[in-house]
Amino acid sequence: MALIYIVEDDASIREIEIMALKNSNYMVQAFDRAASFYDKLEEIIPDLVLLDIMLPDEDGYKIVRRLRSNPKTRKTPVIMITAKTAEMDMVKGLDDGADDYIRKPFSVMELLSRVRALLRRSQEEVPDKLTVGNIMLDHERHAVIAEGRNVILTLKEYELLRCLMINEGIVLTRDSIMRIVWGVDFEGETRTVDMHIKTLRQKLGDCGKQIHTIRGVGYSIDKECGEEA
Repeated sequence: MALIYIVEDDASIREIEIMALKNSNYMVQAFDRAASFYDKLEEIIPDLVLLDIMLPDEDGYKIVRRLRSNPKTRKTPVIMITAKTAEMDMVKGLDDGADDYIRKPFSVMELLSRVRALLRRSQEEVPDKLTVGNIMLDHERHAVIAEGRNVILTLKEYELLRCLMINEGIVLTRDSIMRIVWGVDFEGETRTVDMHIKTLRQKLGDCGKQIHTIRGVGYSIDKECGEEA
């Protein structure tokens, strides 16, 4: 059972995060300021940190830099929670060492999906060869085989497929796919994801049905075929 620390001074948001994570069987400890968070780090290092940017005693940027400079917490996954929407603010958080970020207001489903995906990435090394159903991806050879047939993909189609396969069974939002594959997070650009999903499905043939559309949320990939809508 993963241990997650929440650093958030807004009591209502903190309670939502605590309840969502506990209901998903995570161990949770929450802090309303940096000082108490640092004290707890001296006792035990968590598996993941949810970190608000705006705190009363120290901002999230400084906290994540401090975490990355400490050998004990250098590899601890951090998701920054931010009310700021400017691209510069988001890029700054990632440059300072955050692994992911979520913009306020956010849905519980998005929060849990990001937490699961980051814990999965941090707790296991991604193998060069990935197999989901009838799709096989060989990262060393940069090759994709669907039902024994070589599939030629563009770079972004390949990265999109690998992103889905690494997170098999996990619903990824369009925003998170946009950030992981394209390195940006613009709501108006998520149509790009839909267009690439469409061409990826076409190139995969019948295996394209393994990519599931979760209406109003995003996409996931599974061994079983589903609707392509």
